[in-house]
Amino acid sequence: MGGITALAAVDQHYLDQARQMQALSFAVHIPLVCFGMAFPVLVLFCEWTALRTGSEVHLTLARRWSRVLVALFAVGVVTGTILSFEMGLLWPHFTGTFGSVFGLGFAIEGFSFFVEAIFIGIYVYGWDRLSPRWHLASGIPIAITGVTGSFMVIAVNGWMNHPQGFRIVDGRVTDVRPVHALFANTFMWHEFVHMYLASFIVAGFALAACYAVALLRGNTSRYVQVALTIPLTAAAVAAPVQVLVGDWAARTVAERQPVKLAALEGLGQTTTGAPVHVGGWYSDGEVHFGLPIPRLLSILAAHDPNATIRGLSSFPADVLPPVNVVRLAFQTMVGLGLAMALLAVCYLWVRFRRGRAPRSPWFYRAVVLAGPAAVVALIAGWVTTEVGRQPWVVYGVMRTADAVTGASGIPVGYGVLVLVYAGCAAAVWWILRRLAGKPFPDRPSEVPEEVGTT
Repeated sequence: MGGITALAAVDQHYLDQARQMQALSFAVHIPLVCFGMAFPVLVLFCEWTALRTGSEVHLTLARRWSRVLVALFAVGVVTGTILSFEMGLLWPHFTGTFGSVFGLGFAIEGFSFFVEAIFIGIYVYGWDRLSPRWHLASGIPIAITGVTGSFMVIAVNGWMNHPQGFRIVDGRVTDVRPVHALFANTFMWHEFVHMYLASFIVAGFALAACYAVALLRGNTSRYVQVALTIPLTAAAVAAPVQVLVGDWAARTVAERQPVKLAALEGLGQTTTGAPVHVGGWYSDGEVHFGLPIPRLLSILAAHDPNATIRGLSSFPADVLPPVNVVRLAFQTMVGLGLAMALLAVCYLWVRFRRGRAPRSPWFYRAVVLAGPAAVVALIAGWVTTEVGRQPWVVYGVMRTADAVTGASGIPVGYGVLVLVYAGCAAAVWWILRRLAGKPFPDRPSEVPEEVGTT
């Protein structure tokens, strides 16, 4: 499509700080997005099971988890609002130039947010005010809008990786087709499926980790067992499937962004039957101290062990991403993802083979570790996607350096942002701890005495 010069580039001395501010906001917000997509499904499953079977344990879980849902949604509102302002304040050349292309996506995302907020209010305050069936029905829009809002944001990100649906005439964006731009780009679908599965992996393992701690401390009540089994099963089903979606994503990257593929491995020279090095450090056109797996990169990229993969030296130096950052993030994501998939397979094997959950304390110690590991893998995956696209904000069309603001107060805003997020983290921790220690006032006579851990 050629370059874009709709707005003149500015002399910005704080480009790195602007990038870091945006990265910090994404890192804080994206785990909350995962809970917004997956957690309502888990809550509704508990309520549906209680409605179908009359289980008081499942009903208690649904009522308690709905309170956690509200707390996470509230902090998600804060972080999401900050991200929205950052898009305009930090990257005005990007939003000013391409707003007509991706604006539809953010408009639908905003509509989804307001619908979700309305129905969360109805759902939470509807306990004991609505009939059981209508109360369950009021939660369905929460699950739907949690997905649609995220879907639209991912569609915008997919377009940034595969820009289309517009033309550039005399340096100006024209002939805009937003539906084509958002829904016909080749990155949107694998990114969305990847993120949707990741939401169940993150929410599932994070929830399961809390109850695994309670189990390891000796709380073997029915409540803890059910509360552990539901999210753990959801994560265990999603984790192995994620490996297949990762293969789909790798082939799309190989086709559309070959420089990113080369950076993922640190492949200096164009190679037939390219390997993958586990670990190591990229320097002077090759990976040092890594463990090579022959032909694996060619297999991942083209399903052909003899496929030729372009090396970094075949691209201009000014379009190369920071190779070691991308490699480290990619290998962290893949390594943790494979470890969680293995843990999931072990769980499913015991569950279906023996008809019960694993009994080894070591398994539940691994589940405790899987909670934070899932969050780290999620953030590493987005670092791979976003940093791997650099130096482009719109791939091949607009550079990030040309999109940034010329404002001079970036360092001050950066410091304030860190304080805001620290305060949010402390507030969420305090709220969740209060909810975890809170007794069950809803049906005290029907809840077992040993139930006391969230």
